[in-house]
Order: sequence, then C-alpha cells, then structure tokens
Amino acid sequence: MSVIPRAPDRADAPARSGALPGAGFRSPTPVSRVLRLCLHALLAGLLALAAGRAVADSAPRAGWVVGVCALLAAVYAAGVLVPAVGRSTRASALWLASLAAVWAALLVVSPDGLWIAFPLYFLELHLLRRPWGIAAVAVTACAAIGGFLAHSGAVTPGAFLGPLLGGAVAVATVLGYQALYRESERRRELIEELITTRAELAVAERGAGILAERERLAREIHDTLAQGLSSIQLLLRAAERTLPPDAPAAEHIARAREAAQENLAEARRFVRALTPPDLEHGSLAGALERLCSGAPGPRVRFSVSGTPRVLPTPYEVALLRIAQSALANVVRHAGAGRAEITLTFMDASVTLDVVDDGRGFDPSSASPAASDGGGFGLPAMRARAETLGGLFTVESAPGQGTAVAVTLPLPVEAP
Repeated sequence: MSVIPRAPDRADAPARSGALPGAGFRSPTPVSRVLRLCLHALLAGLLALAAGRAVADSAPRAGWVVGVCALLAAVYAAGVLVPAVGRSTRASALWLASLAAVWAALLVVSPDGLWIAFPLYFLELHLLRRPWGIAAVAVTACAAIGGFLAHSGAVTPGAFLGPLLGGAVAVATVLGYQALYRESERRRELIEELITTRAELAVAERGAGILAERERLAREIHDTLAQGLSSIQLLLRAAERTLPPDAPAAEHIARAREAAQENLAEARRFVRALTPPDLEHGSLAGALERLCSGAPGPRVRFSVSGTPRVLPTPYEVALLRIAQSALANVVRHAGAGRAEITLTFMDASVTLDVVDDGRGFDPSSASPAASDGGGFGLPAMRARAETLGGLFTVESAPGQGTAVAVTLPLPVEAP
C-alpha cells in the first residue's frame, strides 16, 4: 500500500495538533489524549486476539502469526515513542509505510489480520492529507477484503460490508472530530481576542476617566477658587481706594490684596497643570491645527481670524473638545469632501466654526442617539458651550452640508 506524507498546512493544522490520535503527536486536550490511548489499546487488543486465536486453534502457521503480530506491535510502539515521527512528515510516512508492510504480511499468514485495518484507517486519516487519507482508507479496505477472501475462498456480503463500513465510520469520525476541533480553535481565538479587546477598552476608559477628571478639576478650580480670589482682589482694591493714604488699615488691605493675587496666580498654575495633553505643548490654535492635519477622510483646513489671545483653560478645553466632536461627526457621518475649522477672536468673545460640504441632515430631527458615539454628540457640545455661558448653533439641511458654531463670551480680566 502506498502512502503519501501529508505536509503541514493551515487546513490540516487541527488534524495534526489534536485530531484523532496517531503516534508521536502532542495531544493538547484531554479528549485527544483519551482517544489516542483508546487507539493504542484497540491495536494491542486486536493483535493479541489474532495471536491468541492462532495459538488456541493450533493454526499451521501459528508461530508466524505470533511473530508477525509481535513485529507489528514493535513497529507501532517505535512510532509512538520516537519523537521524530511527530515532527517530521518524512518520518511519519516511513513509519506508516512500515506498518502497512508488516500488516500485509499478517494478512498473508492469518485471516484475522483484517481486524487491524480499523486502527490503520485512523492512522492514515491522521497522517495523510485528507484526499490521500481517504484514498489510503479505500486501498486498506480493499486489501482487507482481498486477504479475507484469499483465506476463506467464499464470497459473502459480510466480507465486503465489514471493511467498507469500518472505513466509512473512521472517515466520518475523523472528519467530524476535525470540524469540531477547528470550531473549538476559532472560539478559543475569539475568546482571546475579546479578552484582549476588553483589556484595551479598560485601559482606554481609564485614560478617558483620568482626562475627564483632570478637566473637571481644572474647571472647578477656575470657577470657584480662581474666580473667588479674583473677586476678593477686586473688593480689596475697591476698599483700598476708599481709604485715606494714611489710614492704619491701608497697609493690611494692601498685603491682603497681594496675598490674594499670589494665590490667584497659584490657582491658575494648577489649572494649567491640569490642561489636557493636546494643549500641554502649545496654544489652542496649535492644537486645532494638529487636529486638522491628522484628521482622516476629507481635507480639513484650519484658519485663525482676529488677534489671538490667551484663553482660560476651561475655554480652551471646551473649544478643543467641541472641535474634536464636530470633526468626528464629519468623518463618520457627513460623507464630506472638504471641511474647514475657523477660530475667530473678537473683542468680547471667541467663536469656533466647523463647516463641511457633506450630505447634511435635519437638525430638528437630531436626537441624542444620533451622536457620534464618542461621548460628545450635539447635546454634549451644546452643554459644554452653555456651561461657559456660550451659544451653540447648528445649521444644516439634507444635501447642503453642515455648519456648527459656538460662541463663548470672554471673561472680564481684573485690572
């Protein structure tokens, strides 16, 4: 019987790593280990049965039968124990060919040799590529039928049905196990991917939470401590103006005003230290320009109008986040070819405009569920602007693009 070694490939990888157990192959699961032990026990039992029957029946060639059975058991055991059989297709092919040759000799000396065909089916399906394995099973079945007919001399349906049905059962079992193994591997890979994705999401959520907390602290410090110290400084300056120059309290008021001014500067340093990473290494205009240059999809142009000025950190954070959210909507939903972000500085306000030439939509029908999925949809952008006393507007129509504008009033600086 000819054997063609099966080269390892992707389609046969499950079969060689954990399908029906052959010899020398590493079993990665308890099921495959049990199956391999069952195959070893089956072959050993069948060889013992053939040798025992020959001795018990005092067959003319009982000594030959016992010797060939022992040789077949030794060849099989060698393949099980030699590691090279599990690593090399050439070694596994040589081992399978040796088994086939010894089994053919057993068929010659004993009709009971046909029983060994059943474990050979599983080895052939495991060691050969699928088409060649099925062909080898068919050849083995024909050899078993021929050996039985040569010894019995009578043609009976059982002589054909036994080997053929055994071969069919072996093929169905191996193919079914390989299909289950591949499905199990796909599920395992999917579970590993889900675990990895969950870990990445946890890291991303933690980072987003840290950034959100930094923004919240910066806003709270600016809106409470900084504003309160600024108000104290203004009140002390007003009180200082109402006192005569030689008033005893003038010196204390001046010191209190200086302390308030120093603590106001310290509070503003805290706010700057809590600035988002996008604003740490430059101005708002620089952060917006980097945002436009790195945006995927449509071409985005950034421009500044008016005289740039330093804005309070909560203003810069709000404008940057609104720009990021609006641009994300353009990339994901607008289908635009061009977009433009404009930052305009005026005497009493600052305005951010995000305009695109995309498909547009009906603003009256927009809902929170239609946000961009990143947590900064239209309602969130509006809330950011209104928190700072600003105005948020959206102008759009189907087929006419979209314009998002936010205007924030600039705070009055203390003299």
